[in-house]
Amino acid sequence: MKIQQIKELVETRNLDELLLAEGLLVEEEPLPFEVPGVDEGEKLTHLMAAIWIKTDMAQPDGDGAFRTSLRKYTDRVRVSIS
Repeated sequence: MKIQQIKELVETRNLDELLLAEGLLVEEEPLPFEVPGVDEGEKLTHLMAAIWIKTDMAQPDGDGAFRTSLRKYTDRVRVSIS
């Protein structure tokens, strides 16, 4: 998981585009745009992270900042693997 590549997806793609790319990647179909990553697993990780962060940024109770949502996401990942 590379933060800069996730940030790039969040900044350059809307939620619908990210969701479409995620579904196509899972179905092993060609992607409509370049998703950064060395393999399909890393690409999927970046898409899922970008979707989660973008959704969190849009929540009315948050501050809408990438950094805040990224921190929440990485906290969730740490908890899930510990």
